Amino acid sequence: MEELNHNKNQLDLMQAALDHLNQGFSVFDANLRLVAWNRGLWEMLDFPQELARRGTHLEAFLRVNAERGEYGPGDIEGKIQRRLRRAQEFEPHYFERVRPNGQVIAVNGSPLPMGGFVTTYSDITEQRRRQEKLERTVEERTRALRQSEDWLRLVTDNIPALIAYLGPGPVFRFANRRYAEWFGQSVMSIVGRSAEEVAGKDLYLELAPHISQAFKGQAVSYEYDRRTADGSTVYMRSTLIPDITNDGRTLGVFVLSLDATDQKRTEARLLQSQRMDAVGKLSGGLAHDFNNLLSILMGNILSLKRHGQEINPDILSKHMTPMLKATRRGADLTQRLLAFSRGAPVAPQLCRLDKLLSDVETLLAGSLPSSIDFQIREAASVSARIDPAQLETALVNLVFNARDAIGETGHIDVLLQRDTLSKSEAEAIGLRAGTYAAIKVSDDGVGMDEQTRLRIFEPFFTTKSFGTGSGLGLSMVYGFAKQSGGAVAISTFKSRGTEITLYLPFEETSSQQICVMGNKQSDISPVPTGNGELIMLVEDDQDVALTLAEQLKDLGYTTLLASDVEDARALAQDIPELRMVLSDIVMPGQTNGLSLARAIRQRRPELGIILMTGYADWGVLDPQSSDCGFPLLMKPFENSQLAILIHQTLNGSVS
Repeated sequence: MEELNHNKNQLDLMQAALDHLNQGFSVFDANLRLVAWNRGLWEMLDFPQELARRGTHLEAFLRVNAERGEYGPGDIEGKIQRRLRRAQEFEPHYFERVRPNGQVIAVNGSPLPMGGFVTTYSDITEQRRRQEKLERTVEERTRALRQSEDWLRLVTDNIPALIAYLGPGPVFRFANRRYAEWFGQSVMSIVGRSAEEVAGKDLYLELAPHISQAFKGQAVSYEYDRRTADGSTVYMRSTLIPDITNDGRTLGVFVLSLDATDQKRTEARLLQSQRMDAVGKLSGGLAHDFNNLLSILMGNILSLKRHGQEINPDILSKHMTPMLKATRRGADLTQRLLAFSRGAPVAPQLCRLDKLLSDVETLLAGSLPSSIDFQIREAASVSARIDPAQLETALVNLVFNARDAIGETGHIDVLLQRDTLSKSEAEAIGLRAGTYAAIKVSDDGVGMDEQTRLRIFEPFFTTKSFGTGSGLGLSMVYGFAKQSGGAVAISTFKSRGTEITLYLPFEETSSQQICVMGNKQSDISPVPTGNGELIMLVEDDQDVALTLAEQLKDLGYTTLLASDVEDARALAQDIPELRMVLSDIVMPGQTNGLSLARAIRQRRPELGIILMTGYADWGVLDPQSSDCGFPLLMKPFENSQLAILIHQTLNGSVS
């Protein structure tokens, strides 16, 4: 009896423990009869109290649930029997059941070793509600994020800028419509592609150093150009901004770019306008120089004519030497003026500034009145990476502005030197501390007041009377300096003159000949001569043709003259002994010398062909070609130039 009471106490203790669980609990034996349970099961599932006794069969519980709709509508007996058959398999099971009142019950059953199974019942209603709420929140935030991305895409696709994001690789993670279309992509196709694949191998080689610098955490700005499918050149100005975390890691790079094509073309038109304005100013001085040159030629020719048969070698040399010098100076002045007026695309290159200033002096010396003392001094051999044509334009503008400030008499000095700027000096003009090539143009003219000095670089601002100045000169000087990575500084005082200093990034070079025309071979140097080879000369100007024929004869060649393109084409085809064709480019009629050369080359590819011209820009004859494809002589030329080029062409070293 005492042992029975002990066992009962133990069972009561176990039951009390089970009743304190926050889950429902039940144990059914191998016959599917209730063995144990707790109060939580009845409170959770609302079973009738009469079922709460040992030996109640599982079917009774299933029937209560089925009859009150716990298993849904339909065949009650069928639902009960199906569940009994599954229970008799004594397999582990877990399922969640939603009761008609919305309560969610998780049922987890495990088989017992001696048969039967133990089952726990958990009310997970609040857990599922929190989960559903979380899922709705995630869905709403995802929808909001998608809407935010759509708005971002809408904004970035409609602003006049090209925007992208580069991830490590570098690989594009985002690009707006304008950026994608710039590279012939769509906003979808560009994502995931490498920068090299999108930009192309050649362009990527140019961009890679800037991208690498940005991934190292440094913001960088640069410009580049590329050829489009239709052959035109487009320009881009880009800024790369690293995406840096608080701990200093670079996650990617933001790309902000602007299509600078229209701006570049506008700048080119403004530059050409300013250049032509300067040409107009130069023309007066050049006319004076050419009149002097013609006077030299005419005077010496008349003197030779007077001497007649009395000419001896000494007299001939006395008159021929100044004539030859005059023609050379005239040719040089012409070429410099043509190069200056024609201009060239912005093409920075490493230039010896002392050599370039010497060339500009040729342009300027005859364009200033004799009452103005003008000199160019070089304190050192200095080089910089600039566009030489733009520097020429800038110097012409600075000197002419100084001339206008002086009036009738005064001094203009141009000094080239190497300057090392301290941090404070450099920051004052927007540069970094370091060494610069400095070109100082100073005058002792009227100077400027403070109001004028502050506005001097504004486009279209001028102190000159209406119609005598465009107001673009100094703005173009300023633009050139900035574009070259330099700056302009002004020191001026009213009635005491002005000094304008052009600072350009200095670069070391050991080259003796950069940005300057090659030296002409001396007349006394030996030149290659011919052995009677037949050369056809195509030239419509009779006087020029006769002069060139004499030159060819003196060089040892036999000359066949053709005065027009049709005769030349026929002769080239009919005369097998012909070895070479020397033709002018600009010819009368619809066919020019370039077309003639191409036609002859197709029919007789073994013939040597040399073209010659005195035209400023022969490229307008064939806008589709940047290279005529044949050796080219610019008129006038010397015997040595002609002899060397003929020798190279006949021997196949030039084609």
